[in-house]
Amino acid sequence: MREHDDFSQGQQGAVVNSDGKTQITLQLDDDILAALRERAATEGRGYQTLLNELLRASLLSDCTPLTEAKLRQVLREMLQAA
Repeated sequence: MREHDDFSQGQQGAVVNSDGKTQITLQLDDDILAALRERAATEGRGYQTLLNELLRASLLSDCTPLTEAKLRQVLREMLQAA
């Protein structure tokens, strides 16, 4: 270290603030990780970005089961429109 380097005001921790992101440890099956990396490479982006997008899409998709009440409502709307 040079004599003129002064780290007295330095802070420990990440250099770049990562607002909205949290670092975690995640274990994925080897085949899943390989498929993510391969798909991300063909699309020209990072596999973690792809994983975020896939998880977000899955969470936001309408995965509610079709109930009898919902089916009746849809059928009524279709019959009224016809």
